[in-house]
Amino acid sequence: MGFDYALVHLKYTIPPAVGLTWLYRPFFTKLDLYKVVYLILVAVLSTIPWDSYLIRTGIWSYPAHVIIGPKLLDIPLEEVFFFVVQTYNTSVLYLLLSRPTFQPVYLSPERGASRRRWRFTKFAGQIFFSGVILWGWRCIQDDSKGTYTGLILIWAGPFLLMLWTLAYQFILALPLTNTALPIILPTLYLWIVDTLALRRGTWVINTGTKYGVHLWDGLEVEEALFFLVTNSLIVFGQLAFDNALAVLYTFPTLFAKPSLLPSPAVLMRALLTPCSKYDNARLVGLTEAVHRLKRKSRSFYLASATFPGPLRADLLLLYSFCRVADDLVDNASSADEAKDWILKLRKFLDNAYSDSASKPAVEAQVRKDFPVDTQSALLQLPAAKLSHQPLEDLLRGFEMDLAFDKEPMIKTTEDLRVYSERVAGTVAQMCIELIFNWYPSALPAAEQRTIVAAGNTMGVALQYVNIARDIEVDAQIGRVYLPLKWLSEVGLSYDEVLKKPDHAQIESLRKRLLKDAFSLYEKAKDAIERLPVEARGPIRVAVESYMEIGRVLGQDKFKVKAGRATVPKSRRIMVAWKTLNR
Repeated sequence: MGFDYALVHLKYTIPPAVGLTWLYRPFFTKLDLYKVVYLILVAVLSTIPWDSYLIRTGIWSYPAHVIIGPKLLDIPLEEVFFFVVQTYNTSVLYLLLSRPTFQPVYLSPERGASRRRWRFTKFAGQIFFSGVILWGWRCIQDDSKGTYTGLILIWAGPFLLMLWTLAYQFILALPLTNTALPIILPTLYLWIVDTLALRRGTWVINTGTKYGVHLWDGLEVEEALFFLVTNSLIVFGQLAFDNALAVLYTFPTLFAKPSLLPSPAVLMRALLTPCSKYDNARLVGLTEAVHRLKRKSRSFYLASATFPGPLRADLLLLYSFCRVADDLVDNASSADEAKDWILKLRKFLDNAYSDSASKPAVEAQVRKDFPVDTQSALLQLPAAKLSHQPLEDLLRGFEMDLAFDKEPMIKTTEDLRVYSERVAGTVAQMCIELIFNWYPSALPAAEQRTIVAAGNTMGVALQYVNIARDIEVDAQIGRVYLPLKWLSEVGLSYDEVLKKPDHAQIESLRKRLLKDAFSLYEKAKDAIERLPVEARGPIRVAVESYMEIGRVLGQDKFKVKAGRATVPKSRRIMVAWKTLNR
């Protein structure tokens, strides 16, 4: 009896597990836990028979003085725990590295020329992994020194072949941070751990079943291969799982109202769905939404990574629509053209929410009235999950902006509140509607409406911060959103602010606006805690990240970039981290 193997865990496998859990804890969802537990079960059940065979045939062994004693099918419990902790660590690292990536946009319908390319790629991979299996078999048959290598390959090869066949698109198309990096990092780490363990004699490989070649002093090539292969299996398993989820949640025409914790049978159905059935228009809409927000709303795109996958997709589509609508109006060459865009947008919404307008009719109107690069944003708007009124109010907010060409629109505090409700409160309200759609609440309908109203209030608070930040920028385009009544109280006129937006008196008005913003924030923030638990942390991050701009503006000196106060990236990350860990 001994504790050498147990000490390997205490020193080298448990600390990374604790650290990775601490890092990822704010993002851990029920679905993440489901994925990790599922893969651990698969890893343990598939590895025990193989490992037991290797021990019983003397390919490797564990001296009695290095293990505590209890065994499962001749496998020391410390070794069984290794299956668990390695799968856990690599899985959580994968989750951490892949979190920022919106994976559904890497699906491909495989039509036309791309179909031939993908088919060739899939077949080439199948040939490769089949060759790996055959090579493993030959190693066992031809040379006893190749036994360990051969057993690794004929055990892992079929799993890799299956996972490749099911998830080759994700394995190849996703960024290396989602694929190669979560394999390479734990593999290198475990190579070091294995080197130390082999030198101490914690586990021993029979000299007659290995080549005797070392990757470096103390690390057998067979052990290096083992950890590379096992980490590849874990990451491939995660990729296959996420591939299934992407199909499940991206194509409502294929899977209507999927469970948030889908069964293995449903996941397999999703993986086996022919790529030719993927809704290409849906994929185009999501891809364009991601590209659009990366260019114009990068802070929101990054913040969206904190939301669970299916909800994130709808939020991206909603923000993409709002961004396109805003750009159509703002970039119009004249007030008349801008009004025309608003009329077309209103017609689109009326059709989208009409019981009499068919889907082809809605599509025809969009194709006729809107530029090609904006059409997907309209057609993929998740209108079925949203109320019509907030979208209509958003257009009214655009109309208020247009009226600035004739006269100042924000005369009183009430005007400011109405404007902010229309351009920002509505968006916050729709975000909460999407949250309740994906995560139904047991709260009474009246209380849910109260939470939605609080969301509108929080949106107003965020818009006040936005206005306080952009006083100089807005003046450059001929607009002042500070109420005329406020200006007169400090002896300023509208035109004076347009000419000199950095006037000394402006700072007092900025602070007044920020005071109102934080008052509304305090009034509405408790409602966040009544949201479904899956959305509380992400909503807190979105709110606190923006309110931090207000806190920076409240300081005597703040950093300005392109006429706007900015929050250093390190500070934003710290705010998000603290917020998620509440």
